Amino acid sequence: MSTTLIEQALVYAAQSVAGQVREHNEDAVLCCAELRLWAVADGMGGHQCGEVASALALEALQGASAAGEGLVAAVHAANHAILAAAAQDGEGRGMGTTLVAAHFSGADFEIAWVGDSRAYRVSADNITRLTRDHSWVQAMIDAGEMSSEAARSHPQRNVILQCLGRDDQALDVGLVCGSLGAHELLLLCSDGLTGELSDTQIQQVCSSAATLDALVGQLIALANQTGGRDNISCIVLGRAASAPAVAVRPRSFLSKLLKPLKP
Repeated sequence: MSTTLIEQALVYAAQSVAGQVREHNEDAVLCCAELRLWAVADGMGGHQCGEVASALALEALQGASAAGEGLVAAVHAANHAILAAAAQDGEGRGMGTTLVAAHFSGADFEIAWVGDSRAYRVSADNITRLTRDHSWVQAMIDAGEMSSEAARSHPQRNVILQCLGRDDQALDVGLVCGSLGAHELLLLCSDGLTGELSDTQIQQVCSSAATLDALVGQLIALANQTGGRDNISCIVLGRAASAPAVAVRPRSFLSKLLKPLKP
């Protein structure tokens, strides 16, 4: 885990752990500064096939992006890679993974996702979920048949309607675009984090952490303390604060998290 400066514009930190209950970590994270590409994948399938699926997805995502494919096309390439691997190996049948990926151009970003891995925009006093889960409980919320609060503890809260690796339906890739403000963070995470922590808890940790490394560590530690029932992965990204911005807003959110970095 390390905070890294990218082109004197973006910094990031990332970590992935097994949690307190699972023996294996089937999550995977991708931090590719050269391609300005970051992603979290949450594998599933049993017999350690989940970790194969998540690793395959991120490898294919990176390869397609390096070849010039757009983000949505790269996600489809990741899906094809998992399906092809499963077809060749009988034990891999049924393996799959969720995915959330972010690609930056300057401060502008695209986020693509499948399943219930999420992306958030976080500031000192606000948190906004940028993705909408492909899950059964989210469908019930959208239909007005369930509240967001009830969904957090519903027995079927982990039932997802879309994932990479399914060949029985057309893949629905979510896509959202935006721009990251100078005093904002982008958080990518698996449901091992959001299943344990509310959005409010996540925002509170983000607003008090001293560094990005500390932020990632504190989020994962709190999720583990709350139960750690699943693998937990997160990536946080922000724009490196400039010296004038720190001078003008010495207590601003990112001036505290992202201190001025020398070239």
